[in-house]
Amino acid sequence: MPDDQSAIPARDAKRLFAGLAAAPAIVLAVSGGPDSVALMWLAARWRRALVRGPRLVAVTVDHGLRPEAAREARDVKRLAQSLELPHHTLRWNGAKPRTGVPAAAREARYRLLAQAARKHGATHILTAHTRDDQAETLLMRMLRGSGIAGLSAMARESERSGIMLTRPLLDVSKAQLIATLKKARIGFADDPTNRDPSFTRPRLRALMPMLAEEGGDARNLARLAARLARANAALELQVDGAEHHLALNSEDNRHAGFDAALFAAMPEEIRLRLLKRAIDRTGHEGPAELGKVETLLGALDEALRQREPKLKQTLAGAVVSVASGRIRIGPAPPRRARSR
Repeated sequence: MPDDQSAIPARDAKRLFAGLAAAPAIVLAVSGGPDSVALMWLAARWRRALVRGPRLVAVTVDHGLRPEAAREARDVKRLAQSLELPHHTLRWNGAKPRTGVPAAAREARYRLLAQAARKHGATHILTAHTRDDQAETLLMRMLRGSGIAGLSAMARESERSGIMLTRPLLDVSKAQLIATLKKARIGFADDPTNRDPSFTRPRLRALMPMLAEEGGDARNLARLAARLARANAALELQVDGAEHHLALNSEDNRHAGFDAALFAAMPEEIRLRLLKRAIDRTGHEGPAELGKVETLLGALDEALRQREPKLKQTLAGAVVSVASGRIRIGPAPPRRARSR
């Protein structure tokens, strides 16, 4: 890629979308900001150079949180039409939460984008997350004490609601995208919430220049996330092998289990991941929190050091018990509704 302040040339833009030419249709998530507008413009230019290629559909989600959002969606539509792309605006209707607004808005956005993808027969949703976003995500997760999986930050491609979520700009800086738009004389919106200090991400964004002076610029932070992702992938392969070795699934396929002695001899990180996988697989209350699994593993390890190990605890809708030299993980009975 060129340096951070120069426009993206056509040959590099072509590489950004490598592997997507065979998709029947692709949804482009375009908010109107510089990153997503650049994504739409680059994708449209890439598509025009193909003899055959996917249908591109631009989608803007209006969260109903800012009065300017409707005008920005109309601006995106005009630009999409100039690029000969169909455009649709989807709205997040209903009451909005008083707290946790960014997370709720993000969940609503992905839900609406997935609906649009299914409607248009798209196999992929493209978002405009950049290297700067990756660095900020890493910092946010570091401050929350995330494990290696969380510190891997955002993957270039992942599955969500049966659709592939792809981030082709994850190695590109925001400055490059802005330079690309300026060269093409394309305007974009400025979302003031990106600088609102009441939200965590803008506060961390404001710290980035100081971190960069100490070597913690977006490029180095994103490189760290990539290295952690590589380590995480290697660990997952080790867990796959350990899971097979321990014959996790029981004969009736309703309960997971481990030979206690074999489990106890494995490294702590492998034991932790095995336990979390089994709980997530058999529980019915969503993914187990890493901190709670760590606490449970500590109690389990303590029990296994006893002459006659015994333990029974519930986490995330799963019951973990130890008896007769075996660790068992099965679904917990549904919680009883509290009487008023």
